[in-house]
Amino acid sequence: MVSPTLARPRATRRPWRAVAAQFALLPMALTVLGVYIGTVLWSVRISFSSSRIFPKDDFIGFSQYQRLFDTERWVVSLHNVVIFGVLFIAACLVLGFLLAVFLDQRVRGEGVMRTVFLYPYAMSFVATGLVWQWMLNPELGIQSTARSLGFPGFDFAWIVSQDKVIYTVVIAAVWQASGLVMAVLLAGLRGIDESLWHAARVDGVPRWRYYLSIVLPQLGPAFGTAFVLLAVGVVKVYDVVVAMTQGGPGNASEVPAKFIMDNLFTRANVGLASAASTVMLLTVLALLVPWWYARSVQARREQRA
Repeated sequence: MVSPTLARPRATRRPWRAVAAQFALLPMALTVLGVYIGTVLWSVRISFSSSRIFPKDDFIGFSQYQRLFDTERWVVSLHNVVIFGVLFIAACLVLGFLLAVFLDQRVRGEGVMRTVFLYPYAMSFVATGLVWQWMLNPELGIQSTARSLGFPGFDFAWIVSQDKVIYTVVIAAVWQASGLVMAVLLAGLRGIDESLWHAARVDGVPRWRYYLSIVLPQLGPAFGTAFVLLAVGVVKVYDVVVAMTQGGPGNASEVPAKFIMDNLFTRANVGLASAASTVMLLTVLALLVPWWYARSVQARREQRA
């Protein structure tokens, strides 16, 4: 039996451990508050000023935002990012789900296949863009190879077409990100009770109907997580565009992130770049806040249950 005098030091050590842990997290908390939140607020403040090369401390209202949406290049970038986002998210979700279902069949060599499918996501978007730039180059890539194999009429010069270049960016991005969706959905599939499949098989339910009617409804949280990750990637897409097309031909593949970087560093227009970045910040918050709220509501329901 332990005496009370020996138990007191252990009891008094616990608060000190909690304080020490919080003190250890203090530098990171100050970094988040000072660097991230502070710079975000500073950018929002600059977007309401007439800043050009250097920041100014004046206030001109929403003039920068009006100028922003009157700029044709910005409007084109928004149009491109909408096309890119819809096709990219839809293709990644469909392809990622099909890959996850394929691996869920307990195929031989699953570990190797999972690594192969997920490997493109480990590459940088710059490397992905350069590889696909070479592959889609009409003089070096797929078109040249097909013509050398005896198909002289084969035409796949999308990367130099103003109407089709944005679709080449979608192809490269889907190739890289679909493996991430596969990993997220495969984790969700492995969390579903296998007895459901056994019961469905006893009732004579086809496998495709099982995945469509039973599995898909239970993968809602996994699809939600994958959707948010992909949507945030759409908002900040930059590297693959610069590596593949530099926003060209002309402004045909311009995206908001490239517009911001060009105005910030090349055109020396800090105020306009800050206004554009604030618009994109609001877009990200519009995606994250509902997702966070839905997750918190679901967590509360699970705790009550």
